[in-house]
Amino acid sequence: MPAHGQVAQSSALFLRIEPDSRAAGMGNAGVATADNANTIFWNPSGLAFQQDTQVGITHANWLPEFNANLFYEYLVGSYHVDGVGTFGGNVQYLNLGETEIRDPSGNRLGVTNSYQLAISTSYGVKVSERLGVGTSLRYIHSKLTSGLREGTGEGNAATLATDISALYRSAPFALGGADATFSAGLNIANLGGTLDFNENSPDEDPIPANLRFGPALTIDFDEYNSLTFATDFNKSLVSTERRVVDGDTARVGKTGFEALFDSWGAARGQVGPNGEASSLSLVEQFTVGTGVEYWYSDLFALRTGYYYENPDNGDRQFLTFGAGLRYNIVGVDISYLYTAEDESPLANTLRFSLLFNFQ
Repeated sequence: MPAHGQVAQSSALFLRIEPDSRAAGMGNAGVATADNANTIFWNPSGLAFQQDTQVGITHANWLPEFNANLFYEYLVGSYHVDGVGTFGGNVQYLNLGETEIRDPSGNRLGVTNSYQLAISTSYGVKVSERLGVGTSLRYIHSKLTSGLREGTGEGNAATLATDISALYRSAPFALGGADATFSAGLNIANLGGTLDFNENSPDEDPIPANLRFGPALTIDFDEYNSLTFATDFNKSLVSTERRVVDGDTARVGKTGFEALFDSWGAARGQVGPNGEASSLSLVEQFTVGTGVEYWYSDLFALRTGYYYENPDNGDRQFLTFGAGLRYNIVGVDISYLYTAEDESPLANTLRFSLLFNFQ
């Protein structure tokens, strides 16, 4: 049967939540600005250019407009080994709250706590003075229900995934009387298996493999003032196919490695009132995040950005704002997401991040 990409057809979508407030304040652009421990999410090869030990945490009340007590937690760290490279790790956790389980007759069977968890280890190393490469290995676990309801399976699933990435950073060059640095990054994330939540069903859900690439330009006007412009382009690498299994038609997600090659054709978009899905061209499947960051004396930062997704491809469109403060070994970042539609579930999302830098 023909394979196809489709919007929101993957599971474990928490893997796409941008974890740090710095890049979130720049329109979710971070693949080429990866210069601290949070690079593990954006571009693991950014570790290759880091020689400090860092620890960071992020907290966000997720989808606050739903008032569903969802929250997102992120812990990250990195450590450099001379002559070997830089190692890192992170933990992503999304609390989905309590789910009430009922049987087909409406009788209450119990309550379960639902969550999604990912644990990653990463490595980055320079292959030349200007080019770094990196990779991550990730364990993903998703618990959606407890298996109390007959025929639904255990409601738990797990799989492994990996990232492949590269980052180029130029030597400083003159630009309009100032010093500038150009960077370009690439990260193919979450290449891995599928999630099987119900052993009684042949359906399998793919994880959200993703291609991210983009440039960044930093201009140092003097020893106190600098500007960074960054843009990320993203493409979902998800592919499914219909198969007949034991006489039943099943939707089976392809692994990330298969989808890396199979997800470049036309994709199904949002389903309209008539029940038919729109067809997305390759260009319409890309999302774009772009932002700017101003630093004063490496102490205080202001950020803003814009994120665009085609209306038939999820229709996430929002402005972001952020600020950062660095003092001694401590860094504090905050970001705010503004949507034109007050009813958007992402409206008024706040992220708070702490970063400790032990030189």
